[in-house]
Amino acid sequence: MQIYLPIAEVSVNAFLLLGLGGIVGILSGMFGVGGGFLMTPLLFFIGIPPAVAVATEANQIVASSFSGVLAHLKRRTVDLKMGCVLLVGGLAGAGLGVFIFNYLKSLGQVDLLVKLCYVIFLGIIGGLMFIESLNAIRKSRGNAAPPQRKKHNWIHGLPFKMRFRVSGLYISVIPPLLVGLCVGILAAIMGVGGGFIMVPAMIYLLGMPTKVVVGTSLFQIIFVTAFTTLLHATTNYTVDMALAVLLLVGGVVGAQIGTRIGTRLKAEQLRILLAALVLAVCGKLAFDLLVMPNELYSLGAVGGH
Repeated sequence: MQIYLPIAEVSVNAFLLLGLGGIVGILSGMFGVGGGFLMTPLLFFIGIPPAVAVATEANQIVASSFSGVLAHLKRRTVDLKMGCVLLVGGLAGAGLGVFIFNYLKSLGQVDLLVKLCYVIFLGIIGGLMFIESLNAIRKSRGNAAPPQRKKHNWIHGLPFKMRFRVSGLYISVIPPLLVGLCVGILAAIMGVGGGFIMVPAMIYLLGMPTKVVVGTSLFQIIFVTAFTTLLHATTNYTVDMALAVLLLVGGVVGAQIGTRIGTRLKAEQLRILLAALVLAVCGKLAFDLLVMPNELYSLGAVGGH
Protein backbone atom coordinates (compact mmCIF):
# COMPACT_ATOMS: atom_id res chain seq x y z
CA MET A 1 0.00 0.00 0.00
CA GLN A 2 1.73 3.14 -1.25
CA ILE A 3 1.31 6.40 0.66
CA TYR A 4 2.43 9.83 -0.51
CA LEU A 5 4.57 11.84 1.92
CA PRO A 6 3.88 15.55 1.23
CA ILE A 7 7.00 17.05 2.82
CA ALA A 8 9.41 14.36 1.60
CA GLU A 9 7.65 14.44 -1.80
CA VAL A 10 7.99 10.67 -2.35
CA SER A 11 5.65 7.64 -2.24
CA VAL A 12 6.56 4.81 0.16
CA ASN A 13 4.92 1.53 1.21
CA ALA A 14 3.06 2.16 4.47
CA PHE A 15 3.68 -1.37 5.82
CA LEU A 16 7.41 -0.94 5.20
CA LEU A 17 7.41 2.18 7.37
CA LEU A 18 5.42 0.42 10.11
CA GLY A 19 7.91 -2.44 10.07
CA LEU A 20 10.90 -0.11 10.26
CA GLY A 21 9.29 1.71 13.17
CA GLY A 22 8.73 -1.59 14.98
CA ILE A 23 12.34 -2.68 14.52
CA VAL A 24 13.65 0.62 15.88
CA GLY A 25 11.22 0.42 18.80
CA ILE A 26 12.59 -3.00 19.73
CA LEU A 27 16.12 -1.57 19.68
CA SER A 28 14.98 1.32 21.86
CA GLY A 29 13.63 -0.99 24.53
CA MET A 30 16.59 -3.40 24.40
CA PHE A 31 19.51 -0.99 24.37
CA GLY A 32 18.25 2.28 25.79
CA VAL A 33 18.84 4.11 22.52
CA GLY A 34 16.38 6.18 20.54
CA GLY A 35 17.07 4.07 17.46
CA GLY A 36 17.68 7.04 15.19
CA PHE A 37 21.23 5.87 14.40
CA LEU A 38 19.59 3.01 12.48
CA MET A 39 16.30 4.50 11.33
CA THR A 40 17.66 7.71 9.80
CA PRO A 41 20.07 5.86 7.44
CA LEU A 42 17.28 3.39 6.59
CA LEU A 43 15.11 6.34 5.56
CA PHE A 44 17.98 7.54 3.35
CA PHE A 45 18.09 4.10 1.73
CA ILE A 46 14.36 4.11 0.81
CA GLY A 47 14.57 7.56 -0.80
CA ILE A 48 13.65 10.03 1.98
CA PRO A 49 15.68 13.28 1.67
CA PRO A 50 18.25 13.55 4.52
CA ALA A 51 16.90 16.89 5.81
CA VAL A 52 13.38 15.42 6.13
CA ALA A 53 14.65 12.12 7.58
CA VAL A 54 16.63 13.91 10.31
CA ALA A 55 13.79 16.18 11.44
CA THR A 56 11.03 13.55 11.24
CA GLU A 57 13.01 10.77 12.93
CA ALA A 58 13.58 13.00 15.95
CA ASN A 59 9.79 13.08 16.33
CA GLN A 60 9.45 9.28 16.10
CA ILE A 61 12.15 8.78 18.73
CA VAL A 62 10.00 10.66 21.26
CA ALA A 63 7.26 8.03 21.06
CA SER A 64 9.44 4.92 21.12
CA SER A 65 11.55 6.31 23.98
CA PHE A 66 8.47 7.27 26.01
CA SER A 67 7.03 3.80 25.59
CA GLY A 68 10.32 2.24 26.68
CA VAL A 69 10.87 4.50 29.68
CA LEU A 70 7.44 3.63 31.12
CA ALA A 71 8.52 0.00 31.40
CA HIS A 72 11.78 1.02 33.10
CA LEU A 73 9.98 3.32 35.55
CA LYS A 74 7.93 0.33 36.72
CA ARG A 75 11.20 -1.50 37.44
CA ARG A 76 12.67 1.60 39.16
CA THR A 77 15.69 1.57 36.87
CA VAL A 78 15.57 5.28 35.98
CA ASP A 79 17.80 7.83 37.75
CA LEU A 80 15.56 10.89 37.40
CA LYS A 81 18.09 13.22 39.05
CA MET A 82 20.86 12.22 36.64
CA GLY A 83 18.37 12.39 33.77
CA CYS A 84 17.49 16.01 34.60
CA VAL A 85 21.18 17.04 34.68
CA LEU A 86 21.75 15.36 31.29
CA LEU A 87 18.59 17.07 30.03
CA VAL A 88 19.87 20.59 30.79
CA GLY A 89 22.93 20.00 28.64
CA GLY A 90 20.85 18.24 26.00
CA LEU A 91 18.43 21.13 25.48
CA ALA A 92 21.30 23.60 25.09
CA GLY A 93 23.00 21.27 22.61
CA ALA A 94 19.79 20.81 20.60
CA GLY A 95 19.41 24.56 20.15
CA LEU A 96 23.02 24.89 18.99
CA GLY A 97 22.67 21.87 16.68
CA VAL A 98 19.57 23.21 14.92
CA PHE A 99 21.37 26.53 14.34
CA ILE A 100 24.31 24.70 12.71
CA PHE A 101 21.90 22.50 10.70
CA ASN A 102 19.99 25.48 9.31
CA TYR A 103 23.18 27.32 8.40
CA LEU A 104 24.58 24.36 6.46
CA LYS A 105 21.17 23.76 4.84
CA SER A 106 21.27 27.30 3.51
CA LEU A 107 24.67 26.51 1.97
CA GLY A 108 23.37 23.27 0.43
CA GLN A 109 25.83 21.08 2.35
CA VAL A 110 23.57 19.51 4.98
CA ASP A 111 23.10 16.14 3.22
CA LEU A 112 26.84 15.50 2.99
CA LEU A 113 27.36 16.65 6.58
CA VAL A 114 24.72 14.28 7.96
CA LYS A 115 26.12 11.25 6.14
CA LEU A 116 29.74 12.03 7.06
CA CYS A 117 28.75 12.48 10.72
CA TYR A 118 27.11 9.05 10.67
CA VAL A 119 30.14 7.33 9.16
CA ILE A 120 32.59 8.96 11.61
CA PHE A 121 30.61 8.61 14.83
CA LEU A 122 29.17 5.18 14.14
CA GLY A 123 32.57 3.83 13.10
CA ILE A 124 34.34 5.08 16.23
CA ILE A 125 31.65 4.21 18.75
CA GLY A 126 30.78 0.86 17.18
CA GLY A 127 34.42 -0.22 17.02
CA LEU A 128 35.16 0.70 20.63
CA MET A 129 32.00 -0.97 21.93
CA PHE A 130 32.62 -4.13 19.91
CA ILE A 131 36.18 -4.55 21.20
CA GLU A 132 35.18 -3.88 24.80
CA SER A 133 32.22 -6.27 24.63
CA LEU A 134 34.36 -9.07 23.18
CA ASN A 135 36.87 -8.64 26.01
CA ALA A 136 34.07 -8.71 28.59
CA ILE A 137 32.59 -11.91 27.12
CA ARG A 138 36.00 -13.61 27.06
CA LYS A 139 36.60 -12.75 30.70
CA SER A 140 33.17 -14.04 31.72
CA ARG A 141 33.74 -17.34 29.88
CA GLY A 142 37.09 -17.69 31.59
CA ASN A 143 35.30 -17.45 34.94
CA ALA A 144 37.34 -14.38 35.78
CA ALA A 145 36.02 -11.94 38.31
CA PRO A 146 33.97 -9.22 36.60
CA PRO A 147 35.77 -5.88 36.38
CA GLN A 148 34.73 -3.40 39.04
CA ARG A 149 33.60 0.07 38.10
CA LYS A 150 36.25 2.65 38.91
CA LYS A 151 35.28 4.51 42.04
CA HIS A 152 37.91 7.24 41.78
CA ASN A 153 39.21 8.92 38.64
CA TRP A 154 39.74 12.43 37.30
CA ILE A 155 35.99 13.08 37.22
CA HIS A 156 35.81 12.81 41.01
CA GLY A 157 38.25 15.73 41.33
CA LEU A 158 35.96 18.17 39.54
CA PRO A 159 33.87 20.76 41.46
CA PHE A 160 30.07 21.12 41.75
CA LYS A 161 29.51 17.59 43.02
CA MET A 162 26.05 16.09 43.42
CA ARG A 163 24.84 12.81 44.86
CA PHE A 164 22.89 10.48 42.57
CA ARG A 165 21.42 7.86 44.89
CA VAL A 166 19.80 5.58 42.29
CA SER A 167 23.10 5.29 40.40
CA GLY A 168 25.16 5.13 43.60
CA LEU A 169 27.37 8.04 42.50
CA TYR A 170 28.75 11.22 44.03
CA ILE A 171 30.32 13.13 41.13
CA SER A 172 30.55 16.58 39.53
CA VAL A 173 27.63 17.69 37.37
CA ILE A 174 30.05 18.99 34.71
CA PRO A 175 30.64 15.64 32.89
CA PRO A 176 26.89 14.80 32.66
CA LEU A 177 26.20 18.33 31.37
CA LEU A 178 28.87 17.95 28.67
CA VAL A 179 27.58 14.50 27.70
CA GLY A 180 24.07 15.94 27.41
CA LEU A 181 25.36 18.88 25.34
CA CYS A 182 27.07 16.57 22.82
CA VAL A 183 24.00 14.36 22.56
CA GLY A 184 21.75 17.39 21.98
CA ILE A 185 23.92 18.59 19.09
CA LEU A 186 23.87 15.11 17.55
CA ALA A 187 20.09 14.89 17.95
CA ALA A 188 19.64 18.08 15.93
CA ILE A 189 22.19 17.38 13.18
CA MET A 190 21.86 13.61 12.78
CA GLY A 191 18.24 12.94 13.78
CA VAL A 192 19.27 10.55 16.55
CA GLY A 193 18.45 10.24 20.21
CA GLY A 194 22.16 10.01 20.91
CA GLY A 195 21.86 6.79 22.91
CA PHE A 196 24.68 5.14 20.97
CA ILE A 197 27.03 7.75 22.49
CA MET A 198 25.21 8.39 25.75
CA VAL A 199 24.98 4.76 26.88
CA PRO A 200 28.75 4.07 26.60
CA ALA A 201 29.53 7.48 28.15
CA MET A 202 27.25 6.83 31.12
CA ILE A 203 28.78 3.39 31.71
CA TYR A 204 32.48 4.05 31.14
CA LEU A 205 32.84 7.79 31.81
CA LEU A 206 30.33 8.42 34.57
CA GLY A 207 30.51 4.89 36.02
CA MET A 208 26.76 4.26 36.18
CA PRO A 209 25.48 0.67 36.56
CA THR A 210 24.21 -0.80 33.27
CA LYS A 211 20.73 -1.60 34.60
CA VAL A 212 20.12 2.09 35.39
CA VAL A 213 21.75 3.47 32.25
CA VAL A 214 19.11 2.24 29.78
CA GLY A 215 16.09 3.81 31.48
CA THR A 216 17.92 7.06 32.32
CA SER A 217 19.11 7.42 28.73
CA LEU A 218 15.57 6.99 27.40
CA PHE A 219 14.25 9.57 29.89
CA GLN A 220 16.67 12.23 28.64
CA ILE A 221 16.14 11.32 25.00
CA ILE A 222 12.37 11.98 25.21
CA PHE A 223 12.70 15.67 26.02
CA VAL A 224 15.73 16.45 23.87
CA THR A 225 14.22 14.92 20.72
CA ALA A 226 10.85 16.59 21.39
CA PHE A 227 12.59 19.96 21.64
CA THR A 228 14.62 19.20 18.51
CA THR A 229 11.46 18.31 16.57
CA LEU A 230 9.81 21.56 17.61
CA LEU A 231 12.81 23.60 16.46
CA HIS A 232 13.03 21.79 13.10
CA ALA A 233 9.29 22.14 12.51
CA THR A 234 9.25 25.87 13.20
CA THR A 235 12.53 26.89 11.50
CA ASN A 236 13.07 24.73 8.40
CA TYR A 237 9.66 22.99 7.99
CA THR A 238 11.09 19.52 7.31
CA VAL A 239 8.93 17.43 9.67
CA ASP A 240 6.69 15.09 7.64
CA MET A 241 3.79 14.19 9.92
CA ALA A 242 2.47 11.36 7.72
CA LEU A 243 5.89 9.70 7.88
CA ALA A 244 6.22 10.40 11.60
CA VAL A 245 2.85 8.83 12.50
CA LEU A 246 3.61 5.56 10.69
CA LEU A 247 7.02 5.29 12.32
CA LEU A 248 5.52 6.23 15.68
CA VAL A 249 2.89 3.47 15.68
CA GLY A 250 5.47 0.79 14.92
CA GLY A 251 7.94 2.26 17.41
CA VAL A 252 5.57 2.25 20.40
CA VAL A 253 4.70 -1.43 19.94
CA GLY A 254 8.30 -2.43 19.29
CA ALA A 255 9.62 -0.66 22.41
CA GLN A 256 7.50 -2.83 24.70
CA ILE A 257 8.76 -6.00 23.00
CA GLY A 258 12.36 -4.79 23.14
CA THR A 259 12.17 -4.04 26.85
CA ARG A 260 11.11 -7.62 27.59
CA ILE A 261 13.86 -9.05 25.39
CA GLY A 262 16.47 -6.82 27.03
CA THR A 263 15.74 -8.16 30.51
CA ARG A 264 16.60 -11.71 29.37
CA LEU A 265 20.04 -10.91 27.95
CA LYS A 266 23.31 -10.21 29.77
CA ALA A 267 24.79 -6.70 29.63
CA GLU A 268 27.77 -7.90 27.56
CA GLN A 269 25.46 -9.55 25.03
CA LEU A 270 23.36 -6.39 24.70
CA ARG A 271 26.43 -4.24 24.09
CA ILE A 272 27.97 -6.50 21.45
CA LEU A 273 24.66 -6.72 19.56
CA LEU A 274 24.37 -2.93 19.59
CA ALA A 275 28.00 -2.58 18.43
CA ALA A 276 27.41 -4.99 15.53
CA LEU A 277 24.34 -3.01 14.38
CA VAL A 278 26.24 0.28 14.60
CA LEU A 279 29.13 -1.07 12.50
CA ALA A 280 26.77 -2.58 9.89
CA VAL A 281 24.98 0.75 9.36
CA CYS A 282 28.32 2.59 9.25
CA GLY A 283 29.63 0.21 6.57
CA LYS A 284 26.55 0.66 4.37
CA LEU A 285 26.72 4.47 4.57
CA ALA A 286 30.45 4.52 3.84
CA PHE A 287 29.90 2.24 0.85
CA ASP A 288 27.21 4.53 -0.56
CA LEU A 289 29.45 7.59 -0.18
CA LEU A 290 32.43 5.94 -1.92
CA VAL A 291 30.64 4.18 -4.79
CA MET A 292 29.62 6.23 -7.82
CA PRO A 293 25.81 6.68 -7.85
CA ASN A 294 23.65 5.57 -10.78
CA GLU A 295 22.50 9.17 -11.25
CA LEU A 296 25.36 11.67 -11.18
CA TYR A 297 23.12 14.64 -10.45
CA SER A 298 19.56 15.47 -9.44
CA LEU A 299 17.28 18.47 -9.95
CA GLY A 300 15.44 20.26 -7.22
CA ALA A 301 13.61 23.52 -6.60
CA VAL A 302 15.59 26.50 -5.32
CA GLY A 303 15.51 26.48 -1.53
CA GLY A 304 13.98 22.98 -1.46
CA HIS A 305 15.21 19.86 0.29
